[in-house]
Amino acid sequence: MSVKIRNASPLDLPVILEILNQSIRTSTAIYDYEERTLEQLTEWFERMILDSMPVLVSEVENEVIGYGSFQRFRPKEGFRFSVEHSIYLKESSRGMGVGGRLLESLIQRAKEQGIHTMIGCIDASNRGSISFHEKYGFVEKGYIKEVGYKFDQWLDLVYMQLILKET
Repeated sequence: MSVKIRNASPLDLPVILEILNQSIRTSTAIYDYEERTLEQLTEWFERMILDSMPVLVSEVENEVIGYGSFQRFRPKEGFRFSVEHSIYLKESSRGMGVGGRLLESLIQRAKEQGIHTMIGCIDASNRGSISFHEKYGFVEKGYIKEVGYKFDQWLDLVYMQLILKET
């Protein structure tokens, strides 16, 4: 299986929307309740491009099977060297190494943009994602109990960090 990572284009947005909405409906990987519309996703995509933030897709045999992005961790100017990343895959594409390829590409883009640190905010029950991030050098830096609520339960959040440049 040959996985290609490339910049997303507006033509990819319907598939990205499908992948995102699947996660919203079925998982605590994202704490949103309402599925996004194509209009909302298009606005997000255009804002990401204007802010020079990457949106990458993974393809196998010309089929988009996942996407990843990062954006400033918090809106204050002092946080401009810190980003929070997200990776979402089609359910059928998990466990095939696609997420790792996307994360490696996001890490490379962050380095190229002079980013100092990447942060992953992960639902604490998602041990697979925590282990995945540890494999790429991310270290757990915080644990917040009952900070989210979805599917009639309180959710804990784990913050994981990867320092890209040593000071």
